[in-house]
Amino acid sequence: MANESVIKLFEGKQVRIVWDEEQEKYYFSVLDIVQVLTDSADAKQYIKRLRTRDAELNLKWGTICTPVEMEALDGKRRKVQAADLQGIFRIIQSIPSKKAEPVKQWLAELGQMRIDQMIDPEHQGKSSEI
Repeated sequence: MANESVIKLFEGKQVRIVWDEEQEKYYFSVLDIVQVLTDSADAKQYIKRLRTRDAELNLKWGTICTPVEMEALDGKRRKVQAADLQGIFRIIQSIPSKKAEPVKQWLAELGQMRIDQMIDPEHQGKSSEI
């Protein structure tokens, strides 16, 4: 998996993103997205409770999430739970949050920027924007 890893900020919080060239799609850190949406003191515990509350999400968790290598806060690369755009939207759907719509719009903008880069070669030099 040839990955281009970046960190984007949403409302001042970091969201780790990896572009998988082979599959031609983004993978987003599930933990980071949940943290942005919930402001939870412990996003890992929130994810556990979320999976308990949403049986269908829990049942499909293994297909929605996949381990993807991303940079941690300490600078080391580790495999973290990540989901592609479709999976992230499914997870967002299960989180009652006023921030859900702005996050969806932000994700759509990131996707549009990548499409623009693929269509217009002059955007290729701006990959750090995504």
